[in-house]
Amino acid sequence: MSVYQDILSSAKEGRKLLAVLLDPDHLHDEKQLRETVGIVHASGADLILYGGSLMTGAYFEQGLKIIRQCTHIPVILFPGSAMQVSPLADAILFTSLISGRNPEFLIGQQVLAAPLVKAAGLEVIPTGYMIVDSGRPTTASYVSNTAPIPHNKPEIAATTAMAGEMLGQRLIYLDGGSGAEHAVTAAMIAAVKAQVSVPLVVGGGISTPEELLARYEAGADMAVVGTAAEKDPFIIRDMVCALKAAF
Repeated sequence: MSVYQDILSSAKEGRKLLAVLLDPDHLHDEKQLRETVGIVHASGADLILYGGSLMTGAYFEQGLKIIRQCTHIPVILFPGSAMQVSPLADAILFTSLISGRNPEFLIGQQVLAAPLVKAAGLEVIPTGYMIVDSGRPTTASYVSNTAPIPHNKPEIAATTAMAGEMLGQRLIYLDGGSGAEHAVTAAMIAAVKAQVSVPLVVGGGISTPEELLARYEAGADMAVVGTAAEKDPFIIRDMVCALKAAF
């Protein structure tokens, strides 16, 4: 079964997924990365996302090799640019930043990445990516030079997601961004979920099991935890336990 088919079937069955986002720009230390991945693996997370909005070092490929050595959990690339493509991953979120109006991230980077993705033989998951205001500027909104969707405007998020699905996106990803001050609201998640039939991914600002469950209860099919896991990888164990108890 492909990675996307597993996500899709899980959504249809009501089985919630937990993904851990590992940013190559934040995990330069090999020992730390191995320990983090080992804890994530033992905790029972479903997926690993790998990538970031900005890369200041050349650690991308090496970090991916280490992850593959430490776990059999499927690894999905979550690239911030065409530079973040590797055949070592299982799949790639081929994102289009549909919340913004910057053509570079709607189609420009995708044109540059397409031949690299094809040559790598990666499973491609077309993803409508939406940045949501999280209370403070994030790297993603700054680098992409786009305004995020206001956190109190669920109707804008819902209609944007509808358009994304109509354009052929097979996932919708609502993201408050790395280190978000607050998570995407339950009202926005519910509004988007009511208008799309593809799996809904939510990330940014999820730092406790309670916040995680609230995202699922609002309608998220998959939640992504990044900064909290970097600070304390054992939080993933607590989140998985809470997830299994609730669903």
